[in-house]
Amino acid sequence: MKRTCLAIVLAAGESTRMKSSMSKVLHPVAGRPMIAHVVEALANASISSVALVLGRDAEIVQSAAARNDISLSAFLQTERLGTGHAVLAAKDAIAKGYDDILVVFGDTPLITAGPLLAARKGLADGNDVVVIGFQTADPAGYGRLIVEDGALVAIREEKDATAEEKKITYCNGGLMAINGAKALELLGKIGNANAKGEYYLTDIVEIARAAGGKAIAVEAPETELTGCNNRAELAMIEAIWQKRRRHELMVSGVSMIAPETVFLAFDTQIAQDVLIEPNVVFGPGVTIESGAIIHAFSHLEGAHVGAEATVGPYARLRPGANLGPHSKVGNFCEVKKAEIGAGAKVNHLTYIGDAFVGEKTNIGAGTITCNYDGVNKHITRIGANAFIGSNSSLVAPVSIGDGALVASGSVVTQDVPADAVAFGRARQEIKPGRAKILRERYQAEKASRKK
Repeated sequence: MKRTCLAIVLAAGESTRMKSSMSKVLHPVAGRPMIAHVVEALANASISSVALVLGRDAEIVQSAAARNDISLSAFLQTERLGTGHAVLAAKDAIAKGYDDILVVFGDTPLITAGPLLAARKGLADGNDVVVIGFQTADPAGYGRLIVEDGALVAIREEKDATAEEKKITYCNGGLMAINGAKALELLGKIGNANAKGEYYLTDIVEIARAAGGKAIAVEAPETELTGCNNRAELAMIEAIWQKRRRHELMVSGVSMIAPETVFLAFDTQIAQDVLIEPNVVFGPGVTIESGAIIHAFSHLEGAHVGAEATVGPYARLRPGANLGPHSKVGNFCEVKKAEIGAGAKVNHLTYIGDAFVGEKTNIGAGTITCNYDGVNKHITRIGANAFIGSNSSLVAPVSIGDGALVASGSVVTQDVPADAVAFGRARQEIKPGRAKILRERYQAEKASRKK
């Protein structure tokens, strides 16, 4: 849209019902704060100016909402006197002059650009107020949208509704758009002559009509307008978000055997022809390339998995893990801040951290890179086509050359040249008959303790 727009995000709630020590809008959905989801929807609706109306944790909330493509301004709401009062906390921003003013809530993380664009189009069509509503089979507790001949006549709170009005299933979602040229005038006319002495934004519909303006309602899916007041609702919102994102990925060509057991982050990127087995968790910052397989019970965060690579089952990829194409990280393995080369294998019960593993190298079961000396982290470098025997400890900083072989059970503390064999263990000795002598001694000691 060529029209200018200011979005006012109401985010000054006290989190009373959340029973939380931090602002409600900071609670995460899919790994990022609720308010960040809302601001993303605004950006997707071609809105680049946002005014945040804040209360507790104001600086933290402002930081959580920040985006490079959004110009943010913040306003503190010191008193809680209703939604109309909250919007006017941003009157200095409104006064700068915008075609559209859009009012949204910081605790509706499921909202998408679609309803916001529809509301803005309503303003472009000549309406002064556009309310975003939803249809529901159970309207109890919601304000009803009174629509006559396509025009929005009023928003009627349930306590004030007649028996006939209570049958209306078209309900107020709380979000609305206001003609920017008239916004301050209309908002200034909202009074507080009610039982609570508060200024209700919903009154603006009748105020606009009384001044000769027009108001309409646009419909959005009920789920997109779902707000969050407590931890139970937060879990419900998370479930809705996850189901929606899983569906998007599967439609794009990702296979999930049991999608309800897969949990995604807000920025999880998965290419087509990837297979995700049951009970996989993606933290933030994960990219999976085409053809990869993520086996069951794996946990990935801050990781990149190359094309045709396989992970798990029961694997953990921590931030900085970068798996090359056709590589493998197998069961009960952990990889952190490490490059795993193309075709390399890290198969069983292994920890690879702060390391570089070359192409087609095989890391034996039980191998660990000893990267931490108690104070600092150190790098392990393993060349291509190397073979690290099972139960080896590679004490960083250390380098192992291309084609080198490390014998099983070795503790490697010195660099190993290319194509060399390294033994870092005590030489085995055989003492014939000694086991029988020791066994008899231990049995005698055990018998003496029983007397």
